[in-house]
Amino acid sequence: MKIKWLYPGMGVKRWISLALLGILLVTAGGILLAGSLFTAARELLGTFYYSIIGGYFLWIPAALVMLAGAALAVFGSLRAFRAVVAPVMPGENSLVDIIYANRYLERGPRVVVIGGGTGAPVLLRGLKEYTGNLTAIVTVADDGGSSGRLRGDLGILPPGDVRNCLVALAHREPLMEELLQYRFPSGELKGHNMGNLLLAALCDATGGFDRAVRSLSRVLAVRGQVLPVTLADVRLCAEMEDGTVVHGESRIPASGGRIKRVFLDPGACRPTGEALEAIREADAIIMGPGSIYTSILPNLLVPGIAEAIAGSRAVKIYVCNVMTQPGETEGYTASRHLQALFDHAGKIVDYMIVNTGTIPGRLLTRYRKEGAAPVEADLEAIRDMGVIPVAEKLVQEGELVRHHPDKLARLVMRLIGDRHPDRVVLLNNYLARRQNQNGRDSAIL
Repeated sequence: MKIKWLYPGMGVKRWISLALLGILLVTAGGILLAGSLFTAARELLGTFYYSIIGGYFLWIPAALVMLAGAALAVFGSLRAFRAVVAPVMPGENSLVDIIYANRYLERGPRVVVIGGGTGAPVLLRGLKEYTGNLTAIVTVADDGGSSGRLRGDLGILPPGDVRNCLVALAHREPLMEELLQYRFPSGELKGHNMGNLLLAALCDATGGFDRAVRSLSRVLAVRGQVLPVTLADVRLCAEMEDGTVVHGESRIPASGGRIKRVFLDPGACRPTGEALEAIREADAIIMGPGSIYTSILPNLLVPGIAEAIAGSRAVKIYVCNVMTQPGETEGYTASRHLQALFDHAGKIVDYMIVNTGTIPGRLLTRYRKEGAAPVEADLEAIRDMGVIPVAEKLVQEGELVRHHPDKLARLVMRLIGDRHPDRVVLLNNYLARRQNQNGRDSAIL
């Protein structure tokens, strides 16, 4: 069998040989040193060395030989290791930086993010820079767009929200992200997302949706884990204030009525064991950001999820949306969002994060034409409900009104640090080092 490491051009043999030479020199020096220090060894070696070197001073050249050998062994080993690792190193980061970051991130707080849609991935993108112990628990009630078509055609769980969270947590090249988010513009695949199709294929190849998610997580080198809240085929339904019932998550915003309550069909679905375990072990549980009725509550309505959150010692945070949503929350203040959560899942919130930053006028005009408006931050009403309001300017500059990933993540980490300072303090050296490298303000505490 051929030894591939010895192939020409590998750039490894020379450094391994140098390291072996160093080891031989260390061994030889050790023998000489033993001969100079131990009487029995000196007698065995004879008088030849003493006539030339001076007998008892043999330890001086012996020590020099050992030092030279050790230097060659270390230098050769490091160069051989670099020759092996360099071709597979991601990007331009040094190995030391990657190991240093991963070690600190592994010791970060255990954070569970519950949601779906476009809101949860925003928070996950920020949090993955502060901790590697992340779990995204994602709704599987989506029935619109590409996810809905795959759900109807193949009978699989909707992959869209799961895909977005996987991409947010992935250590990926830009081209890979672009590929996973690519949407076919025409033909029979028009409207389908490439990432959704990949998850559908993996679902068939691996024999289950949960296995498909784990497989794609390994391919993308996901930091943390993404879990469907349930593996049951559930539908989100809404009872409107006029008594009518709307079936299907995608139909609720288009119904034109005001929502009284939402519920799952069937209601007797079971949560995944991994999701319950993540909640029990969490240092922080974050609900949102995202649509309160169609992204957050579908997770909390799965039997056992809200009860597990209520029984957890974790700090519980609800991140309110920046804007109201047509067909769901028109006219809702921040406290009314919170009340909707309480009505469906109980009082499971310690802190509520509310944006107080202003929305650029050009975006405000566009959103108002669509029936959306900034959520009013009625902080006193939130406080009267027994929840601590946390108001910050969190809007990111761009073409859409979104939370700023890093600002939101830093705020969340600050709240976690108030409850679990030991879990956050471990990150301070890493964050200070990163700040010195890139000039960013990364401090948490």
